[in-house]
Amino acid sequence: MPLYAAIAAMFFGASSAPTPLYRLYQEVWGFSSGMLTVVFGVYAFSLLLALLTTGSLSDHIGRCPVIVGGLALEIVAMLIFADADSVRMLILARVLQGFATGAATSALGAAILDASRTRGPLVNTLSPLLGMGVGALGTSLLVQYAPAPMRLVYFLMLAVFLLQAVGVSLLPETVSRRPGALASLVPRVRVPRAARAAMLRIAPVNVAVWALGGFYLSLGPTLARAVTGTDAVTTGGWVVFALTCGGFVAVLLLRALSTPRLLVTGALVLAAGLLVTLTGAHAGNAGLFFVGTILAGMGFGSAFQGALRSVLPLAEAHERAGLMAAFYVLSYLAFSVPAIIAGTMAHVVGLRLTTDVYGITLVVLAGLTVVASGLERGRGMVGG
Repeated sequence: MPLYAAIAAMFFGASSAPTPLYRLYQEVWGFSSGMLTVVFGVYAFSLLLALLTTGSLSDHIGRCPVIVGGLALEIVAMLIFADADSVRMLILARVLQGFATGAATSALGAAILDASRTRGPLVNTLSPLLGMGVGALGTSLLVQYAPAPMRLVYFLMLAVFLLQAVGVSLLPETVSRRPGALASLVPRVRVPRAARAAMLRIAPVNVAVWALGGFYLSLGPTLARAVTGTDAVTTGGWVVFALTCGGFVAVLLLRALSTPRLLVTGALVLAAGLLVTLTGAHAGNAGLFFVGTILAGMGFGSAFQGALRSVLPLAEAHERAGLMAAFYVLSYLAFSVPAIIAGTMAHVVGLRLTTDVYGITLVVLAGLTVVASGLERGRGMVGG
């Protein structure tokens, strides 16, 4: 499990690594904020395509071949990033990176569950949070203080991915081969019957947390610079790290809560954090803005863990990769589509108004989860 968790964290870290570099790319190549959201969006849509086609492939041919294939494609993406000299090259690298991440993510999540059905959801929650935070902050520090800011981080990640590919190739397979590999490549979303009701219940808060992540990884650094009044590259890394660090801490502190309480607690803390963040943004108070971001991150982590715990244990071994793929299809649609709309909206009405509308919408989604939980609990008491 440790190697699978480390690889998952690296994939998510690599996905957030370009975030602090976006401003440099814009300055060097002169593209607009609208094009920035395109660069952000093509990653997510390529990832979704991979989930829809290869999402359950590892249930048929094994986890290791799919993971190694994803790592190989990710290595190619790192090479293109490092050699990019135009926005077209950047888009190509993001497309390849998205497909590599989508192909590997469901297989990695399933392999982690194969290793431990009880601890698997916790590890699957921590890996993205740790990876995204360290990836964004680490890149911003390298850009600020190390040479070759637009290349070094990609060469470092390439070296790690190479080592991980060798490591995975030496691991024993965790599932037996099953027929139907080619048929599994037909695009579809596969949610086991036992998990369908749970997927519907967690949808509002899961959309809220991933939409929040999408905003922070695309427009978050720009908003943070506006609030703090500084142009330092590290500002973008710190704001993403504040969000994911809050989530990481909350997952560890609240993991003993029951799954329903974890979902409700996460939704409430997420809403509170968003309101504090919006207040800090309007007041131009950097401290309040970062406190709100950490609180929202704690809600992110708690609700994300609750969502995973609600659905993942409901799948059998041969259904796990398919369920992970379906879960991440929902998650990455929420991660990408609202952020792309926000990028377009910010160009028309401004970043502050866009942030207000975006934040309040997520507060409403979190509130729906709390209300639905209360109604369900009330029906249970009446039924009892």
